[in-house]
Amino acid sequence: MKKLLETFESHLLNNLPKSKTFHPHFEEALADMLKAGGKRFRPMLLLSVVKSRKPLLIANSLDVALGVEMLHTYSLVHDDLPAMDNADLRRGFRTLHKKYDEVTAILVGDALNTESFNKIVNASLHNDIKIELIKTLSSDGGIDGMIIGQAIDCHFENQKIELEQLEFLHINKTAKLIAGSLKMGATIAEYSDEIKDKLYSFGIDLGLLFQIQDDIIDETQTEEEAGKTTQNDEAKNSFVNLLGLQSAKEAADNLAKKCENQLENFDETLKENLTELLSKYLFRHNS
Repeated sequence: MKKLLETFESHLLNNLPKSKTFHPHFEEALADMLKAGGKRFRPMLLLSVVKSRKPLLIANSLDVALGVEMLHTYSLVHDDLPAMDNADLRRGFRTLHKKYDEVTAILVGDALNTESFNKIVNASLHNDIKIELIKTLSSDGGIDGMIIGQAIDCHFENQKIELEQLEFLHINKTAKLIAGSLKMGATIAEYSDEIKDKLYSFGIDLGLLFQIQDDIIDETQTEEEAGKTTQNDEAKNSFVNLLGLQSAKEAADNLAKKCENQLENFDETLKENLTELLSKYLFRHNS
């Protein structure tokens, strides 16, 4: 898995978005948050699924994985804006609106959003596959997923919502893009519709787990430890704010067990690849 991550990281650094212009810093700003690192969780989910069944298609899938990372990065750039979280730090670096200005940050987010689909369109894959990939990413990263989740998150600041509503918020804001990444990998690898559905369902639970852990990190880690602005969720509807820290940890551990059980739905190679990947990104709180 380490080699696969290195392959993706190298591809990203060699294919940073370009903008031939006399603007003094826009091209630099386009690349900043991509070069800053990050977990690369979503592209690695996609590539791990491809590797499990069609390893020879890894090279053809790198631009698709990069497209997913670009769309995710755009969401972070916009999430950090003054109108949303007004964060100072992301991936261990100053946020774009702090380093440059708010206009630059908005337009970089817009650019990474549209460029993500350009990457998929130009990937060396069959057109029918690319259409399915675009349908998945535009749905899970758009108004039926991440966007409505973000809208609910911002609208209900300083208003307590119910647990079911909180889960709806984060299924859309966070989990659907994670689930979609798994489904996109399965689309490239030409898994059956049944396996695609099971991977997507697994991804929703995985995404909720990922979000609860992120809420716990916000509560328990410093900015230096987390590499981003923390202690910033006071007005937000987070799992820690709603359930309390200990109950949030218990909820995360219960979801982790559920995800482990769901891995049994997959063949041995796919199960091994996902287990290896998740051991790097997820952790238990009460083990």
